[in-house]
Amino acid sequence: MSDHPFNAPTPERGRVIATLNGVKDPKTGRGLGEAGLVQALVLRPGRVGFMLEVDRTETALYAPIRDAAEAALSGLPGVEKVQVVLTTKDRPPGVSHAAPQGVSRGVSQGAQTEPRSARPVRATPAMKPAHVRQVIAVASGKGGVGKSTVAVNLSTALAVLGYGVGLLDADVYGPSVPRMLGLTQRPVLGSDKKLVPLLAFGMKVVSIGLLVDEGAPMIWRGPMASSALGQLLDDVAWGAPEAPLDILVIDMPPGTGDVQLTLAQKVRLDGAVIVSTPQEVALIDVRRGAAMFQQTHTPILGVIENMAYFPDPATGEPIEIFGRGGGRRVAEEVGAPFLGELPLDISLRRSGDDGVPVVVSNPDGASAIAFLGLAAAVADALKHGGAQKPAPLIEIRD
Repeated sequence: MSDHPFNAPTPERGRVIATLNGVKDPKTGRGLGEAGLVQALVLRPGRVGFMLEVDRTETALYAPIRDAAEAALSGLPGVEKVQVVLTTKDRPPGVSHAAPQGVSRGVSQGAQTEPRSARPVRATPAMKPAHVRQVIAVASGKGGVGKSTVAVNLSTALAVLGYGVGLLDADVYGPSVPRMLGLTQRPVLGSDKKLVPLLAFGMKVVSIGLLVDEGAPMIWRGPMASSALGQLLDDVAWGAPEAPLDILVIDMPPGTGDVQLTLAQKVRLDGAVIVSTPQEVALIDVRRGAAMFQQTHTPILGVIENMAYFPDPATGEPIEIFGRGGGRRVAEEVGAPFLGELPLDISLRRSGDDGVPVVVSNPDGASAIAFLGLAAAVADALKHGGAQKPAPLIEIRD
């Protein structure tokens, strides 16, 4: 049940900005709005939220400013809840977000052009979120292959098998996990100032989609999206000293951009599961994604071929709408296990729309049985391998 105050008025943007300009930036002496520190402002009935982005070394300086901004906004008529997220610009020393003209940037093995010189820069040593035993990423080279559907049902299946599971929806620009799990509440801050995950089907869940309107566009540049991901990893109470989380599953955004690189730099991943459909146009991107994980020293736990076929309603014979066998071929190419095929299944589509994973809604169905098998295979791979590899050496080309 949502705690959303539907009957409250939506705060006026102008009044909110004016109020925030009454809180002064300690560095410039200007109001927060005038200083450009109010990022991703969200106005909802009875609610105000925004991100206060500062340099990592200045979080202690700006923590009281965040508290002052929350107090000021709480005094506005009709405002029942305020959330100001203090986030940081995650920029390693000597690395700029924008390369000068004529300079190429890339990971050490995959540059498109020869660099004039190569200056290796080791990122901050990759760590895991506090009280989390293992972290895996569910990824795809391109969108539209059912990655989030796999992430949700794989996580649920791991929970059904008895593991303590968390699910982080890191698809900042297209968060769909809240809809697939039927979540509408807003996470709250605990006494330790960490976000408390929501509970769904035995899992702990956090998504940027739980903090903004479902239809609101995430008009964020790469650095802000990466910073938001860092907050969702570090400032969430995933586990506790007495009850650590067994597995944190990260539903990655498609592709190989800023957010993915940030994840590879910040988090020591125990493995990645790559999702694809059978056709060659999807497999091209799978190869790129696999190369990214190999270059960042992340073990590939396996490849899943989604939408492998459609069972003929009359005979049950497979109809290979997108071809078949591409996932197995690309798994062999990249030297990763092939975890299996998932058919086009109406119950799987319906479960996502209804907000109940198919593992729960139709536990005896073919898709649920397939996901339980996939979960067992992933858990076994984690037990016998995982990622105990050093932090990746990221090379900045200039």
